[in-house]
Amino acid sequence: MDDVGRQKLWNEYSKTKSPQLREKIIVEYAPLVKVVAGRLSMYLGYNVEYDDLVGYGVFGLIDAIDKFNPDKAVKFETYASLRIRGAILDQIRKMDWIPRTIRQKQRQIDDAIKKIESETGESASDEKVAKELGITENEYADWQSQMAVTNVISLDEFNENSTEDGSGGRETIADNKAGPEEVLEEKELKKTLADALELLTEKERKVIVLYYYEELTLKEISNILEVSESRVSQLHIKGLAKMKTKLGKYMGVLGAGA
Repeated sequence: MDDVGRQKLWNEYSKTKSPQLREKIIVEYAPLVKVVAGRLSMYLGYNVEYDDLVGYGVFGLIDAIDKFNPDKAVKFETYASLRIRGAILDQIRKMDWIPRTIRQKQRQIDDAIKKIESETGESASDEKVAKELGITENEYADWQSQMAVTNVISLDEFNENSTEDGSGGRETIADNKAGPEEVLEEKELKKTLADALELLTEKERKVIVLYYYEELTLKEISNILEVSESRVSQLHIKGLAKMKTKLGKYMGVLGAGA
């Protein structure tokens, strides 16, 4: 269905609140749930089944349809994406899939990276971080795989705090008419992103660029790089961990597009 058809469907539903039209809207936007679930699975790796993420996301889509106000200057896809994402992450939180030990490891990694970068003025390599933590590089790789859930939860919390109207952090600068402050912030954002990308290895940078800028799936990236999907997920997690300290307040731009 094209945009005109969708708008007509929304107009009719707004007037009648017909269950039949509501069902049509759910079917029309069902692919959006798969997109959001697919992007979240990139963070979560193999901690959660993709089909489970889709199932949780459907509840978010239904909630978005019931609460969406077509009169507001917000695209339904943007609003629904946030609701779908929120529903999935709410379910993950309820099931308590983030043990305290994992949260502690995340803090240890963050502290180690900050210490190394402040002392050397250079980006913290996996070797240096592992040494600072007193573990082997293989053990550090295992730690990073376990961090997937905490990374996506922290990004979601950032997005919830940075926007309250459902517009999403990523679209704010691009969609509004930019005044002097917005132009300066956009320039600062671009520079910060460029600097953060410089911290990554070539493969990590390719994964981040292909995922966030080209919007390819985990499977598509694995085919391009000729590595396994689990390896792509690992590179993605490593890249995010390195970029986290550099991006600071802008970290949410990577999570808002899911």
